[in-house]
Amino acid sequence: MSGSRWLRSIAGHETVLLVVIGILLVIAEKLVPGFTSLSTQAYFARQAWEVAILAVMMTAIIITGGIDLSVGSTMGLAAVSFGMVQQATGSLLIASIACLLAGTVCGLLNGCLIAGARVHPLIITLATFAAYRGVAEGLSQGRPFSGFGSAFTQVARATYLGMTIPAWTFLIFVLGASVILAATRWGRYLYALGLNERAARFSGTPVARLKCAIYTLSGLGAGLAALLYVARFDSAQADVGKGFELDVITAVVVGGASIYGGRGNLVGTTLGLVLIHETRLLVTRYWRMEELKPIAVGSLLIISLLIYQISARWTQRS
Repeated sequence: MSGSRWLRSIAGHETVLLVVIGILLVIAEKLVPGFTSLSTQAYFARQAWEVAILAVMMTAIIITGGIDLSVGSTMGLAAVSFGMVQQATGSLLIASIACLLAGTVCGLLNGCLIAGARVHPLIITLATFAAYRGVAEGLSQGRPFSGFGSAFTQVARATYLGMTIPAWTFLIFVLGASVILAATRWGRYLYALGLNERAARFSGTPVARLKCAIYTLSGLGAGLAALLYVARFDSAQADVGKGFELDVITAVVVGGASIYGGRGNLVGTTLGLVLIHETRLLVTRYWRMEELKPIAVGSLLIISLLIYQISARWTQRS
């Protein structure tokens, strides 16, 4: 695909997402007066940053044709690691390092298993999805860790130039990953791997190292998301991040990434995150039924996959 055609296809998909988001906001404002107010949006946006950080790395993984179902469970294990180390040492710094390290090790294990065993990432991360959550529950014995102090919890609320620390973290992740995907050799490797792994391997792409790297970074992102989550709620427990994988994968796919690999970008993922966030917010404010949130997000994922299949068939015929 030439550069101009690629740009048109991305712009077209993003335009559709913007229109859908605009229509949703208009309808939501009619149903719930004040829905689009800055205070309402800012309050609920604070609940989305952890998912947004996870989605950045998930975009890179899905571009390669992979998937990571264990990101939520990795968050849980990283959060429990933070709580246990902080309780044992009394040091927030050491506990924070342990949290990031736990996430990184989980991601590295995923990457090594996927690259070494050459088993589909769906199988490996489905297994670690259960294993990491089980380890977290076993270590914590089902009890939460809390009372980390106002200085630590202020991290999630502090602002700089009008933006919170989690918002700045997401922005840095997005900008850094966008540069890597669009302007570096490693970014080209990711797309090549997703389009045809065998051809990429024969052309000299370091497939094993690439897979290890992106899953390790995904684990690091999960550890960072866990740290921000614990700071926001002043609580570390085994069920941190539970169900986040659905929102993350849906955001990436809704944003235009192909679940089969070779296509995706972070602008689309960001718009996908906005669409999911606004949908969940509408369900919360209008129907006031938490049980409907997973149904709404799952429906978005199904619709996105159906649209992709129809679009692919239409492209083949034309």
